[in-house]
Amino acid sequence: MGVALREVLTDYKVPVGWDSLSGTAAIDGNNALYQFLTIIRQQDGTPLMNSEGKVTSHLSGLFFRTARFLEYGIKPVYVFDGKPPDLKSTTIAKRREIRDKAGTAWKVAREEGDVAESYKQARASTRVDEWILSSSKELLTCMGIPFVDAPSEGEAQAAFMVRKGDLDFSVSQDYDSLLFGVPVLVRNLAVSGKRRIRGRTITVEPEKLYLSKILEGLGISRENLIEMSILIGTDFNAGIKGIGPKTALKIVRNNAFQETLDEKAPDFDPEPVIDFFRSPPVTEKYDISWQNPDESALRDLLCSRYEFSAERVDAVLTKMRTTAGQKTLDHWF
Repeated sequence: MGVALREVLTDYKVPVGWDSLSGTAAIDGNNALYQFLTIIRQQDGTPLMNSEGKVTSHLSGLFFRTARFLEYGIKPVYVFDGKPPDLKSTTIAKRREIRDKAGTAWKVAREEGDVAESYKQARASTRVDEWILSSSKELLTCMGIPFVDAPSEGEAQAAFMVRKGDLDFSVSQDYDSLLFGVPVLVRNLAVSGKRRIRGRTITVEPEKLYLSKILEGLGISRENLIEMSILIGTDFNAGIKGIGPKTALKIVRNNAFQETLDEKAPDFDPEPVIDFFRSPPVTEKYDISWQNPDESALRDLLCSRYEFSAERVDAVLTKMRTTAGQKTLDHWF
């Protein structure tokens, strides 16, 4: 998902500790939920569920991770995608096909008792649907955490809010945020910690990327970064076969973007994609005020309805109170 810029951004990733991330943050909500649903699963890939079969993996990730944000002084605002642009229709169709195939393969793997393959296909079948979104927003409301429904791409809305100065940084795994002009991007906040990848355990730590330093270091403009991404391929266009990040960087440095398109993709018009990254639909009508958590509502939602451990939920609430240095959460925000 997102544009494959990792190869040229490695030198501009700044490892950071949780203690240095205090501030206000725009969280790519769909991205975070997708991560929670992908990672928080049982060995055979089955997500966490209550006795009625309602998936709760996303609620577990959202509750415990948001509590950790607060513990370290990070005040989050979750930003959710709105209507996808027509430019994204091909990408959406391909992702749906991949998820559907993975869902079928997951079922076969479970029937055959292949636990490793079952887990792999289950992760690939992850989807964020309307119920996942509505239940997540209900949880955030109970926690007193604000969220914003973007008119289109959530990353674009998050970047706008940070550029406007209403928030300090944006949190997403995708590099697209940089194309939308976010000044500071933080990655790995939703997935930091120990993870098993391809049979081995790795440590995933938070990292910061500063757009200004990236552009200065690469010797390009934000417009060039968008051009590079178009050559590589984005959610809104297929890219040109054989062109990766390093080649794309050379092309834009040599002012050969249009020349390359004329030669390799003469029928493709890049302007709609460029315009979308430059001026995406965003809204200025949002409320980012944090409220006191409703502990009673949280216990009812998580423990009574979704059968979370009352001890674990209470332990989080107690830890939040202790961190705040007070007996209640009245002054947490």
